[in-house]
Amino acid sequence: MPSLEVLLFRLLLVIIVGGAIGAEREYRSKSAGFRTMILICLGSFLFTSFSIYITGSTNDRIASNIVTGIGFLGAGVIFQSENRINGLTTAAAIWVTAALGMGIAGGYYVLVGISTVVVLIALFLLTKLESVIDYFNSSRTYKIVSPYKEDLLHQFEQLFRESGLTYKRLKQAKRGNNIEGTWLVHGKEKKHTHCINRILHDPTVKEFEF
Repeated sequence: MPSLEVLLFRLLLVIIVGGAIGAEREYRSKSAGFRTMILICLGSFLFTSFSIYITGSTNDRIASNIVTGIGFLGAGVIFQSENRINGLTTAAAIWVTAALGMGIAGGYYVLVGISTVVVLIALFLLTKLESVIDYFNSSRTYKIVSPYKEDLLHQFEQLFRESGLTYKRLKQAKRGNNIEGTWLVHGKEKKHTHCINRILHDPTVKEFEF
């Protein structure tokens, strides 16, 4: 078993690594934040450490069970909203934080340090790159409700094409005297803005979600 100094250093590293990743998630108001990530890193560190010190050797079953358990925890933060899945990045952060805790227990400090930097770069800096990509190709879900008229949905789709957007019709329904259409629409953000303004100023549109 390592000395007290080594154990304290590893526990400090757990707090730093889990806290750094958790702080980013907390900053973005995600479901798994500062405290959660520290506890995940600490839990995987303790399970791995106990498996080594109690059995006297690395037990692969403990490691595999940690991965399985973290998988269930990560699945809990994934949810679907409309036609979009949210929480995947947080679930991946939970997964990699547990792996870093296992690495700390094994004494792989350099690999843990480098990996933590890579994770933080992916979470902080690549978010800006995603914003640039979204500017050139943003996806939105349009839901339009209007009084029923023959081929009305096709008219809206013609408007999408005129605005330089591509689309996929997801759902259509007639409710009373109204017709409702839902589309997944792709294109540049400024083209979305142009199309949205035209729909907002259409007096026949009763409801519009975008």
